[in-house]
Amino acid sequence: MSLLKSSANEASPRLLIISPNWIGDAVMAQPLLQLLKSQYPPCVIDVLAPTAVAPVWRMMSEVATVLETPFQHGALQLSERWRFARLLRQRAYAAAYILPNTLKYALVPWMAGIKKRIGYKGESRYGLINTMHFDTKAQPRAMVPFYAALAFAPTPQAPAPVPKPRLSVTIEQAQDAFAHVGLSMTKPLVCFAPGAEFGNAKRWPVSHFAELAHKILQDFPEMQIALMGSPKDAAICQEIQQLCPSVHQLAGKTNLQQAVALMSAANVVVSNDSGLLHIASALNRNVMAIYGSTDPDHAPPFSDVAASFSLRLPCAPCKQRECPLGHHDCMQKLDANLLWQPLKPLLASTSQRI
Repeated sequence: MSLLKSSANEASPRLLIISPNWIGDAVMAQPLLQLLKSQYPPCVIDVLAPTAVAPVWRMMSEVATVLETPFQHGALQLSERWRFARLLRQRAYAAAYILPNTLKYALVPWMAGIKKRIGYKGESRYGLINTMHFDTKAQPRAMVPFYAALAFAPTPQAPAPVPKPRLSVTIEQAQDAFAHVGLSMTKPLVCFAPGAEFGNAKRWPVSHFAELAHKILQDFPEMQIALMGSPKDAAICQEIQQLCPSVHQLAGKTNLQQAVALMSAANVVVSNDSGLLHIASALNRNVMAIYGSTDPDHAPPFSDVAASFSLRLPCAPCKQRECPLGHHDCMQKLDANLLWQPLKPLLASTSQRI
C-alpha cells in the first residue's frame, strides 16, 4: 500500500529520514531506504542526523544529502527546532520518516509542515505522527524489520522479506585509511571492536580479547590485528595492547569514515554488540559477534558469514549498562576458546587479502 499517493504525480518526491542517535541503529535502518527506493524509484532521500552518525549515512548510496542536526542530545531546544524546521520547509518534503521514538524529534517535521509524518507511537506522539506504527513489548520486532516496516502501511505483521543492510566504500577510501594508520593492504587483517557505547555490560573482557589475539598471531604470524573504536574506547584498547603488544591500537586514531574503510578490507571482524559490529555486517565482512547483556536475536549480524556468541544465561539479556548481579558471567564465562574454535578455520580459509 502506497504511503505517498499525494506525490504520485511528482517527478522526484523528496523524502526525509530522521536518524536514530546510535550508529548501529542507523546501519540497521538502511534497508528502509532500499525499500523506499524500490517503491518510489525517482524519490530523493535526505537524512537528518547527529554529527556523530552522519558519516554512516553518507556511505549509503540511496542518500542524496545528509543534514547534520544542531541539537544537543537530550535537550528540547524548542527555538532551535523552529529555526531548523523553517529550513526544512523550503525543501518541500513529501514525507518524513521519524526513526527515534522521542517526542522532540517528531516536533521538527510537524513544525516544517511536512504532510506525511511516519513513525512509531513512541512518547505518545499522536498528532505529530499521522501515519502511526505500533510495536509490542511482548513480541518486539528485531531492529531491521522494525525500521523496514515504516516503508509500508501500518500492520501487526513485520514485512518479509527484508533486504540486508549495506554500506559502500571505495577502494580509494580504503587505501587512504590504510595509509593513514600505517597498515599494509597486502597483509591479512583482523579487526577487533572491544568497545560498546551503551556500557560495560556489553563488553567482552580485555583479557579475553588479548588471549584471542595471542592465539591468532601464534598460528597466523602474518596477520595484522587492529583494535578499532572511538576515543572513548582508547583506554580499553590500550589495556589489550599491554597484554598483547603486537596488536595495532587504532581507537581514537581514526575518524568514523576511516574506521569503516579499514573494516571494509578486513578478513574477519570480532566485535561486541556495538555500532562497529553492524557496520561490519553491512560491509558483508566475516563477523564474529559477542553478546552478553543484549539479545543476539534482536540485532544480529547479516553478513554472508557470521557467527553470534552468547551463553544465553538465565539472567540474560538484562539490557543493563552494568551487570546488576555484579558477576558479569555472560561475558566472563564466554572464554576465548569458544571463539577460537570457529575462527581458526575461518582465518585459514581467508588468509589472502579480501
